[in-house]
This record gives sequence, C-alpha cells and structure tokens, in this order.
Amino acid sequence: MESRYEIQRRAGGGAAGFASARRRKTPPRPADYKLQVIIIGSRGVGKTSLMERFTDDTFCEACKSTVGVDFKIKTVELRGKKIRLQIWDTAGQERFNSITSAYYRGAKGIVIVYDITKQETFDDLPKWMKMIDKYASEDAELLLVGNKLDCEADRIITRQQAERFASRISGMRFCEASAKDNFNVDEIFLKLVDDILSKMPLEVPSRELSNSVLSLQPEPEVPPELPPPRMRCC
Repeated sequence: MESRYEIQRRAGGGAAGFASARRRKTPPRPADYKLQVIIIGSRGVGKTSLMERFTDDTFCEACKSTVGVDFKIKTVELRGKKIRLQIWDTAGQERFNSITSAYYRGAKGIVIVYDITKQETFDDLPKWMKMIDKYASEDAELLLVGNKLDCEADRIITRQQAERFASRISGMRFCEASAKDNFNVDEIFLKLVDDILSKMPLEVPSRELSNSVLSLQPEPEVPPELPPPRMRCC
C-alpha cells in the first residue's frame, strides 16, 4: 500500500507544490502616494476617537489621554490612486508641544479639532494656528472639525461661529462630525486627502514616495481598504 506521502508527491501536493502555489499569488499593488496627516487640538476634544473610528471603525467611550503622539495606518483609494495614510494623533496638553511640533513639518494635511460643547477648546484655536504657522509647511491642507455632534443638546459653539473662524484662514475647510455616531468621520479624512491630491502631480517617482511620510517608528500592517466615500461634508 502506498503511503500518504507517496500519493501526495505523485499528485504534486507536497511542500514544493504548496510553495509553488504561494508564489503564484499576485502581490498587492504598491501605494501610489504615502501621505502624513496630523490631528491637533485641545485635550478631550476627541482626536483619538476620530482617528480610531476612521482607521478601525471603533469607538471607546472612555479613551485615555494621548501621551506624546500615537499613529495609525490606513490605505484608501481616491482619483484612481492608492494612498497610504499615516495619521498622527497628538497630545493636547501644552507640556507635550515640544515633542509634537516635529510632526507638523512633514504633514500634508492637518485636522484641527474642537469640542462643540466646550468653549475653551474653541478659544484655543488661535494657539493651534500659531503652532501651524511656526512649524507646518505653507502648502499643508487645513481642516477645522467641530466634534461631538452627538451632543447637540449641549452645544455651545454654533456652526456660524466656526464658519466665521475658518473663513479668516486662507484655504481652511470646516466640518462638524461625531466620532461616537460615526457621522462625517470618513468624509472629513477623505475630503482632506482629495484636497491634498488635487495639488500633487499626477505621477510621482517611486523613489520620492519615502520622502512624503514621517517614519519615526516601525509601521504596523496596513488595515483593509476603505469602501468608496459618501461625500457629504465641508
């Protein structure tokens, strides 16, 4: 009687056949662009919640304050291009400013977040704009986000107030969102990326891609790609 090994070997089902099958898999298409986006704003406005809702579709009711910086990777497709986003979540406490300032320099997009239920987070916006003027590139795309739209009953900052603030900053968009209800979260990031792409050349040599992302620590595996956007913001 033939052994199980002999039957598999004759049928081409041994280790060599398995390795050959693996080699036949089509490798994933590399990213056309690698972009860095940072999220800034006062403590407790929901920066981490926005990032995690967009990258992992999760929400934590009691998130711990970010210490220094944290980041996530997300791959999306827009304008027929594959874009690898490195999203940096920065601490809102002033004592971390010297650490987080380094992350402004390579950012192609900056999301400035305030809490629509807390006046002080809106009053802090000029402080964050000074940080942008001091450290960020002049061509970085800016997006102002009023978070916690799910707390409409407790709203203090009107939409009109935020629109007036944004209108005074050249090129700044404005949108309201809710990380908890997952309202406008995908849209704000996708619109920001779309604005970044509209300024970039159609073709970028692959050797230049590594210069468009700040890599201070090993990158995690790329999460699954985002479904097509439903633009309804800004």
